[in-house]
Amino acid sequence: MIDDKQQVDWLAKAREVLDIEVRGLTAVRDRLDESFVTALKLMASCAGRVVVTGLGKSGLVGRKIAATLSSTGTPAFFLHPVEGAHGDLGMIRSEDVIVAISNSGETDELNNILPSLKTLAGAVISLTGGSHSTMARLSDVVIDTSVPCEACPLGVAPTASTTAALAVGDALAVCLIDWKSFALDDFRRFHPGGALGQRLTKRVEELMRSTQLPVAPSGASLGQALEVLNAGGLGCVCILDMDGRLLGLLTDGDVRRLVCSNRLIMDAPVDSVMTIAPLHAVPGQQAAQVLDLMESRAITVLPVVAPDRTLAGMVHMHDVLGQGRVKFSRP
Repeated sequence: MIDDKQQVDWLAKAREVLDIEVRGLTAVRDRLDESFVTALKLMASCAGRVVVTGLGKSGLVGRKIAATLSSTGTPAFFLHPVEGAHGDLGMIRSEDVIVAISNSGETDELNNILPSLKTLAGAVISLTGGSHSTMARLSDVVIDTSVPCEACPLGVAPTASTTAALAVGDALAVCLIDWKSFALDDFRRFHPGGALGQRLTKRVEELMRSTQLPVAPSGASLGQALEVLNAGGLGCVCILDMDGRLLGLLTDGDVRRLVCSNRLIMDAPVDSVMTIAPLHAVPGQQAAQVLDLMESRAITVLPVVAPDRTLAGMVHMHDVLGQGRVKFSRP
């Protein structure tokens, strides 16, 4: 028996399953119509929450859709239809919009609460493969998520149908991102739970170094600036005028290039070799913005410059990332 199983081309079987799911998604995509746009408008204008409900595998899909909506700017939560029938309908408000999920549209536990949901909420949207089902008749908007067949060889386990419902939920969520102009900064605000997420929401002045900064005055020699750079430990030295305003920056990379080109003259004025008007951060910037700037320019340290051009501090990439306190892998 084991030998028989070893003769099966399991890769071909897996590709067959994926092909069936792709055909299901293609069918749903090609069938999308104005009902999708109507549902999108209802969700976009929802002054309350989007309440997603479903049972069994459709319920699991609903939980994921609700989580995706909530994390991308559309307040949502999942309502279990059985719990709803036993008191949880009290959470529903007139400004809410319901999204009900059932492939057949004949899930009794769900259909039993839909009449109540219609009276309590603003609208009911259904994602169903049964466009003429009981659930469809009880809904204000119906998005047809029917698929040609399930990938399950017995035709009983929800496979292609749940993939289709999940994909339509993703399509609604992504369209709502564009509709609401939901940006990356908004996403970070909704994901502050991790240590790195918490740091990225901080302002740069909360993370920067403001004492014992590696600075040298304008007019100093290159040799004097190198002594400061070597002692500073940040890989650069800020060149300031007599009022503390930032004029330029000398980095380890600048020194390396001077050495390679035989232009390292210790008595030369540092102003002649420094980078003038260097990139910098400003107080009030989010750490996430500073990190994006560092990554885009492949640099590890930035001066922080006040509105009057005086040096307020310096921030290293390690300061943003937590000086080793943020872990990117499990021990």
